[in-house]
Amino acid sequence: MLSILLVVVLGAVGCAPSAAAPPDVASPTFMEASPSAASTPIDDGVTAGEPQPTPTATPTPTPTIAPTPSPTAARSPTPVPPQPEPFAMNLYAKGDYVAQYTFEWCVGASLQMALNMSTEDSRTSRADQERLWEMARDRSFSPFGGANPRGWTAALNDLGIGPYRLVSLPTFEEAVELAAESIRATRRPVGLVMWRGRHAWVMSGFESTADPRRFEKFDVTGIRVHDPLYPHGSSVWGASPKPNSLVTPKTLAKQFVLRDSTRVNLGVPPGYLLVLPVA
Repeated sequence: MLSILLVVVLGAVGCAPSAAAPPDVASPTFMEASPSAASTPIDDGVTAGEPQPTPTATPTPTPTIAPTPSPTAARSPTPVPPQPEPFAMNLYAKGDYVAQYTFEWCVGASLQMALNMSTEDSRTSRADQERLWEMARDRSFSPFGGANPRGWTAALNDLGIGPYRLVSLPTFEEAVELAAESIRATRRPVGLVMWRGRHAWVMSGFESTADPRRFEKFDVTGIRVHDPLYPHGSSVWGASPKPNSLVTPKTLAKQFVLRDSTRVNLGVPPGYLLVLPVA
């Protein structure tokens, strides 16, 4: 009996844990003298262990990239300069032409035509032509008692359709081009001093290779003329063109010639004379 009890006591003692842990069992590690991790505040102010909402990611905007212009698109188009085109104008209207009533009154008739082309007037009578011729004669200061280019110019200004001035050009081409430019700029007719200063015609228009107002360089190809002596003409200078004829420069040059006479001082040098409207 006693031997059985001793066996039981010894078996109970053998089941008690020893002071040392078995070498193959790891001891759990604890944070020494620290509160539990569940209540430790984290540096960013969020308490650890509490459920936190998942932050919503802010979408990054996609940058807009402008298309790179091609070299051709980047260059400004080169402007195309205007191209000259044939140009024509004419101040003449039906009824504007007036023939001279005597072989002396060419300036009087030319004044009537200038008034008709520049105003709403219709000046055609003999009495009016004589009065205008006398007006030009009195302003001519001529030793021969007639109306010359100086008196013609002064009468136009006194009649209120000026300003006009008497000019002399050294070449035929310069004179014709200047006459065309003046008609284009002023819309008034030009007086042509014909036959070396002995006769008066009126130029009412022209045709050219370009508009004189838009292009510096142009050629006059036709001239609209009115000879008050029509249809008589001259045995020396040639036939009178029909009123409002479009004559070529070559045809005009047969009667519109350089004046080099010194019989009367007109205040201008020798040349091709124009009674010219100015702006």
